[in-house]
Amino acid sequence: MLKGFGDAGVLEVVEDFDRKTYRTVYTVRFAGAVYVLHAFEKKSKRGIATPRAEWKVIRARLKAAREHHRTWSDRP
Repeated sequence: MLKGFGDAGVLEVVEDFDRKTYRTVYTVRFAGAVYVLHAFEKKSKRGIATPRAEWKVIRARLKAAREHHRTWSDRP
């Protein structure tokens, strides 16, 4: 689980390839759906922390996923 998202079920996959690090963030919080929130190359030379700009993207897309799932799950 990725910290900072409460019970949103946000997970992160980290993969190293060709001396670069890639991250994919997704949520499994919603029944019947998995939403990929963001995928990016980690470019920071300092530490393993996710940059703030990436956090903003993830949070905005999690909010959009909530809205989409609410609309989608209300369909007959």
